[in-house]
Amino acid sequence: MGNIIAVCSQKGGPGKSTLARAIATAFAKSDWNVKIADLDIKQASTVAWHQRRLDNNIQPVIAVESFGSVQRALKTADQHDLLVIDGAPHASEATVEAAKAADLVVIPTSLSLDDLVPAVLLAHTLVEKNRIPASRIVLVLSKAGDSAVEIREAREYLSQTPYHVADGEVPEKTAFRRAQDLGQSIIECQHPAPRKKAETVIQSVINRFEALTA
Repeated sequence: MGNIIAVCSQKGGPGKSTLARAIATAFAKSDWNVKIADLDIKQASTVAWHQRRLDNNIQPVIAVESFGSVQRALKTADQHDLLVIDGAPHASEATVEAAKAADLVVIPTSLSLDDLVPAVLLAHTLVEKNRIPASRIVLVLSKAGDSAVEIREAREYLSQTPYHVADGEVPEKTAFRRAQDLGQSIIECQHPAPRKKAETVIQSVINRFEALTA
């Protein structure tokens, strides 16, 4: 089976699909053959993003397909260098299935306790109930505001867990929304400052992936 990164969340809204698209784009820019498996069959927002990417002729090419089950998605893993699983918007048995198959599990969270607590709970569930190694989980601060204090407090909260926390944070920016409206990922944003912040986070995720798969 090819390499797999699963991007999962306990609840909707923390930036799961945004991270999945950016991770896939980063590997594709390094000439990996990448596919995103969109498991949110009701909204299929990443499939729609992919169509906008095709319409605007944005390179590199990234394959995207909607799947009704993790097993169907996993059957395509051998056809690509990397399969990025964009999980369903709420944790489920499919989340566990994806996490078990993945080389790395990425869990995004915003800075509020309303997101931090469920993100850590999901990680604990995967590790304690489903025997997924804690080393495979990386937590990512996403949709961050401008408060350095809030960012520091969120990072301190996550530092109390046994999980790896990605460097940096993905800020909440209009520039990111506009980029994705065009079919770009956040690391393809035209504005240098937010793009650099996104690149720091995604590179940290890639570094963790490489450390686990070397």
